[in-house]
Amino acid sequence: MERIIVYGSQYGSARRYAQKLSEQTGIPAVSYKQVSELAGMKTIVYLGGLYAGGVLGLAKTLRGFSLRDGTKLILVTVGLADPDEEENRVNIRSSLQRQFPELFDEAKIFHLRGAIDYQKLSFGHRTMMALLYQSLRRTPLEKQTAENRALIETYGKQVDFTDFDALEPIMQEIQGETV
Repeated sequence: MERIIVYGSQYGSARRYAQKLSEQTGIPAVSYKQVSELAGMKTIVYLGGLYAGGVLGLAKTLRGFSLRDGTKLILVTVGLADPDEEENRVNIRSSLQRQFPELFDEAKIFHLRGAIDYQKLSFGHRTMMALLYQSLRRTPLEKQTAENRALIETYGKQVDFTDFDALEPIMQEIQGETV
């Protein structure tokens, strides 16, 4: 096995994307919790949910990892923020760069939108989101980011922005085509 799709998913969006990408490419998809060694891989695709500025499981998966010549690392974030908004992409990328400065310039990075169902959140996550929502509602509109406005609009709801067609540029990258 020279190629692998690894995913970090708390509530299922990144897992669903990883499984669909696996179906479309024939590359096995596994949870980051089940990955012990990445040495010898020629292509590593990591799909991870965005939580509090970090990508779930990415630090654990890439701890001590360094890219060897010819190894392709594709990082895919999955979150509620619309990656078509420049401000959101900049925020996500700066967070990734802080977490992995040594790999950031070498990786191909993509962003996908996920889903949220507030009824399925853990008590801790529901509490955190409620506190964040209350704080954002008190922020003047002109000081709110696009990501903050989206959180306010979707708070307490079940929303699903999953778009499997958005996997196409990632499949092209895996196959070595320029996107």
